[in-house]
Amino acid sequence: MIGIIATGLGNVASVFNAFTQLNHPVRLCQRPEEIKSCDHLVLPGVGAFSAGMHALTAGGWVDPIHLHVQNGRPMLGICLGMQLLFEKGHEHGLTEGLGLIDGEVHLLMPDASAKVPHVGWNSLTSMKSHSVLKGIKPNIDFYFVHSYHCIPRDDTDAIAHCDFGGQFVASVARENIVGMQFHPEKSQPAGMRILDNFAQWDGIQC
Repeated sequence: MIGIIATGLGNVASVFNAFTQLNHPVRLCQRPEEIKSCDHLVLPGVGAFSAGMHALTAGGWVDPIHLHVQNGRPMLGICLGMQLLFEKGHEHGLTEGLGLIDGEVHLLMPDASAKVPHVGWNSLTSMKSHSVLKGIKPNIDFYFVHSYHCIPRDDTDAIAHCDFGGQFVASVARENIVGMQFHPEKSQPAGMRILDNFAQWDGIQC
């Protein structure tokens, strides 16, 4: 069972519908205790880092999320959900994140060729081999909407980058955790392939 954390951080319907179209069992987790019944966990989200962490903390989600990961079960963060996996975010002040991946989230600072926010289609570069990226070829576009980006402390946690007036990390992976700065559920066949890969991933084999 794939559980999607529904905390009001964004429209989760598109993520739910994507897994349904792929014929994977999926549920919206509206209470933290529902995480226990899920083999895979998805944290989607749009908006500010500080608001996102406030929703997770106030709703009692933090400890159940950590327990899910500690039990070796796969977890996927999408857009803001990927950013919340990190230790700290600097949007609207410094805010502690989930701390599942070492590093911080900072404002995008592209060169003059690009303007923040980064909205639209862009391709992945510097892709590493990982089960969740299986079958994804270089130069396929994915849909991005964001103003902040993740900076892992350990460069090996980055499994894909994107060029937007300079490189930024587009995807991360550590043990049984993966994150996508883009929206796979809005990225047509390639995005659906990533979600399908995640649903079949055991959290161990990369």
